[in-house]
Amino acid sequence: MVNEFVAEGGKDVSIEIKPGVGGVLQVFVDGDKIYDKAEEGGQTPHLNRVKELRAIVRSRLDSLAVAADD
Repeated sequence: MVNEFVAEGGKDVSIEIKPGVGGVLQVFVDGDKIYDKAEEGGQTPHLNRVKELRAIVRSRLDSLAVAADD
C-alpha cells in the first residue's frame, strides 16, 4: 500500500511507518484517519479499497496545490 501512495504523490507525500501491536494498520492524511484495519473488520485492504485510499491522497494533494495557488 505504501508503494501506491508514493506512486500517487511522489515527493509530495510523507510516509511514516510505525510498528503496532496485534496487526494495527492505520493510514492518516494531514492528521485525518482515512483507514483503520480494526474498523474495517481486521481485513487488509483489497485492491479496490487501496485505489479508493489512493484517490483520497490525490484529492488532498490537489486541494493543497489549489490552496497554494491562491
